[in-house]
Amino acid sequence: MSPRTDRALAWGLFAAAFLSLWATQSSVGFVRDESVYFAAGESYARWYRTLLSEPSLALTDRAIVAAFDFNHEHPALLKSLFGLSYLIFHEGLGLLRPAAALRLPAFAIAALIAPLLYLMGLRLFGRTAGLFAAASFFLVPRQFFNSHLACFDMPVAALWLLTVYTFFRAQEEHRYWIWCGLSFGLALSAKHNALFLPFVLGPFALHRAYLRSRESPAARAAVNRMVALFAAVAALYGVLYFALGPTQFQQRFLLLSPHTALYLALCTVAAVLLRQLWKASPAAFRAASPLVAMVALGPPVFYAFWPYLWHAPVERTAFWLAFHATHHHYTWFYLGKLLRAPPFPLEYVVVKTALTVPTSLFIPMAIGFISVLARGGLAILPRTRAWVRPIGWAELLVVVNAVVSIAIISHPEVPHFGGVKHWFPSMPFLSLLAGHSVARASESLRGLWARLEKLPRWAPAAALSGLLGLPALIALVRVHPYGTSYYSELAGGLPGAASLGMQRQFWSNNVTGVLDWLNRNAPMGARVYLHEVNGFSFRDYQRNGMLRSDLVAAGGPADAQLAAYQYHQEFKEHEFNIWQAFGTRRPVAGLYVDETPQVVVYRRP
Repeated sequence: MSPRTDRALAWGLFAAAFLSLWATQSSVGFVRDESVYFAAGESYARWYRTLLSEPSLALTDRAIVAAFDFNHEHPALLKSLFGLSYLIFHEGLGLLRPAAALRLPAFAIAALIAPLLYLMGLRLFGRTAGLFAAASFFLVPRQFFNSHLACFDMPVAALWLLTVYTFFRAQEEHRYWIWCGLSFGLALSAKHNALFLPFVLGPFALHRAYLRSRESPAARAAVNRMVALFAAVAALYGVLYFALGPTQFQQRFLLLSPHTALYLALCTVAAVLLRQLWKASPAAFRAASPLVAMVALGPPVFYAFWPYLWHAPVERTAFWLAFHATHHHYTWFYLGKLLRAPPFPLEYVVVKTALTVPTSLFIPMAIGFISVLARGGLAILPRTRAWVRPIGWAELLVVVNAVVSIAIISHPEVPHFGGVKHWFPSMPFLSLLAGHSVARASESLRGLWARLEKLPRWAPAAALSGLLGLPALIALVRVHPYGTSYYSELAGGLPGAASLGMQRQFWSNNVTGVLDWLNRNAPMGARVYLHEVNGFSFRDYQRNGMLRSDLVAAGGPADAQLAAYQYHQEFKEHEFNIWQAFGTRRPVAGLYVDETPQVVVYRRP
């Protein structure tokens, strides 16, 4: 195929992913966080409307804080996009219901993962690998479910992948280094996970610049100074952190402070060294320039897209960092144990991934990951070096990015909650490794049976991809729209996971399974207690036509006529409270996925 055809195929994959999300969105419930982001997005959109009509008023700190103080623990870019989409497609044009309008940008950003995986897989492992990676990523039920949501977890995974992709392309093409810096800024503007990206990509950039500068003493000197610069700034930040302590380090991070001076010095000196590198060795420049662009452009983009920072950038950024550095723990059910506080099990993330990715997709992921590591180990040993093809830097880039988010969340002191969403940035790269496995297996099939040589070259790859993808597709269709309830064949499905003592669901969205029953059977004006559904979500179900508008949200079972309890091991006392308040333990309706209770409804006699 020509590059033009590959670009067309990439856009086709984007369209397919977007349309799949659009076609299946109406039945997806509103998770607790999402309804909060809906409200925040609408608040931000009203500010943008004021900005157009009365800019002098809108740009005051008072007006900005009034609009953006709500949910200011997260950056504003995505919520602003959600709100502007709502303003245009619901309030302005009246084309979409509120939820669809708010979610529209989330569909588009998540859909970017498909073409990015295809294009990166194409360059690294071939067309089969790229296509399988792009398709298989969305066949994982939990990932497909989260791709619908106006939340941050799938967008930051997409923007993390975009940053790595532009970094990868920048090694050979000059124009991509600027795009790498800008995409890093967008990733920062999505979620704090992106803060780790410079630490992941920095060693690759500096090491490759060092290797490419070997033939130019001037370039080698510039690279050495750049390495020393980054190391010195990191060390000085470390000294400040340990000398002041975490609290004082954040409180003293002001506009006029050593913290800010160090950052400005880093940007200035790095730019000078980069200019020297450009003159001495364009190849070394291409290697190092993405890192400098990330450092120099990332924070300004982050600042530009978050109006809440405009009048107090450093102090409010410090609050943002402190909030996530000291995030509180939620109780979580894992293998029959309630995880309430650290230290958490070291193996949790790996086990959870194995039990929530369809087994037909997880096995190629594991094979791809292990095979690359095995080749790396064999290539290091002198006796076995000649047996294997050495690992390329780009393969190592994929492996490192497949591991890093998982490794961060696996730390025993890091809060373990949220299903699987907190390590989504690793999943596209595991999909690439799965695609690599499938591509290699397809070639082996062609060589194993001579008769296959008569078939089109793509036939074995298509057959193997279909064989692996079909079980995942069936599981996806069966469990939708209750994606957070999915467990794989390794877990024995949802019934097996329940027997293992795993969390049955997350985020309260499964309540949609009983809304129709409530709409048909609740008396007019009935008070309804929807356990784990917050007031914003209750409002959104009503204004999107999913729950009758006459029903009233009850604060608990004591003042409710009907109660929908969402099964969670850590919330068993809530069901006991319903039994006591209603005087009955017999449910009248419920949602059962594969005969496993998810939501049960009680009616006061």
